[in-house]
Amino acid sequence: MAKQSGLGDNLYVGGYDLSGDIASLGDIGGGPAVQEVPGIDKSAQERIGLLRGGRIEYNTYFNPANNMSHDRLSLLPYTDVMVTYCRGTTLGNPAACMISKQIDYNGSRNNDGSFGFKVQALANSYGLEWGRLLTAGKRTDGSATNGASIDTAASASFGGQAYLQVFAFSGTSVTVKIQDSADDAAWADVTGLTFTAATGITTERLAIANTATIRRYVRAITTGTFTNAVFAVVLVKNENAGVVF
Repeated sequence: MAKQSGLGDNLYVGGYDLSGDIASLGDIGGGPAVQEVPGIDKSAQERIGLLRGGRIEYNTYFNPANNMSHDRLSLLPYTDVMVTYCRGTTLGNPAACMISKQIDYNGSRNNDGSFGFKVQALANSYGLEWGRLLTAGKRTDGSATNGASIDTAASASFGGQAYLQVFAFSGTSVTVKIQDSADDAAWADVTGLTFTAATGITTERLAIANTATIRRYVRAITTGTFTNAVFAVVLVKNENAGVVF
């Protein structure tokens, strides 16, 4: 794959697409904290890994319209908020996901007249995770649909995590499932990766055991009774043994 720019990215926050109000992203990072533990017999630092963390920082324009940046971010909720950064909106593209606490919403009116805000989201309970889009950014289904698949190159038995954001819905309910296949023809539900039936705007993170097998090809499908479901799905297929949270 060739080098890429950051053009055409999206940012979803708590079931809302705020992409058009996002000016820039300043920090998308994670990994374990470290403790320095050098012995007196060492001439360089020794470090051990501690708790895993994560952060996404971004700058927004001021948009007070209903369900846009100011309306959503000024709430400063105490509850967890899912943040999904999409590096482009092509099926299979990388995406960073995080269950987080929104720490701030700090405005700045500059002397040139510009007015913007800086937001920091810090991971809560789980670290930041990079996965792949099983939808081309936001996907719209008008009825039960089998989505297009992506090729993950090989089967792996290290488990995985999945993230769902539902942005709009009309109908009784929609259930989003992740399926896998060995040959891109015969499909089966991945046990543990069926999201709770959605009846409106919602988010959910799922995780399966770190010894569970996910086969080479994967896709997102919908079932249920509905006329409109707009959603995004990211799958993190673990590539190493022993992933824990």
